[in-house]
Amino acid sequence: MKLLIINGPNLNLVGKREPQYYGHMNFDDFITKLEAKFKKIRFEFHQFNREGDILDCIHKADGIFDGIILNAGAYTHTSIAIADAIAGVEVPVVEVHMSNIYAREQFRHTSFLAPYCKGVIAGFGMMSYQLAVEYFLNEGKII
Repeated sequence: MKLLIINGPNLNLVGKREPQYYGHMNFDDFITKLEAKFKKIRFEFHQFNREGDILDCIHKADGIFDGIILNAGAYTHTSIAIADAIAGVEVPVVEVHMSNIYAREQFRHTSFLAPYCKGVIAGFGMMSYQLAVEYFLNEGKII
């Protein structure tokens, strides 16, 4: 199984930025732990601060990856273009957020991406990504 993890703007600052929402671990350390836990999965990880780079990555993933785990950051609440990219590919996408977007500012309560994703996981810190991996491993099967 091949999974693509895409992080959006400012998520390169995780571990330093607003630890009350995002914790203290950086993504390089987290990806290393994720790869160790799920040895049978091939992960590819990208972080982009520009919207067009996220679009290009989603487009290129179609037919190559079994799933995309996407934390589009603030673009979640503003980008119709990313929503259209998700709608335009066949690879399934799970939207993730480390913080509970519904416990934050009102503008974060709306996701333009969610209608085109298999589901949304929010509020569990880095574990949100792990839960998305578990979804792809089990393809929605209830244990």
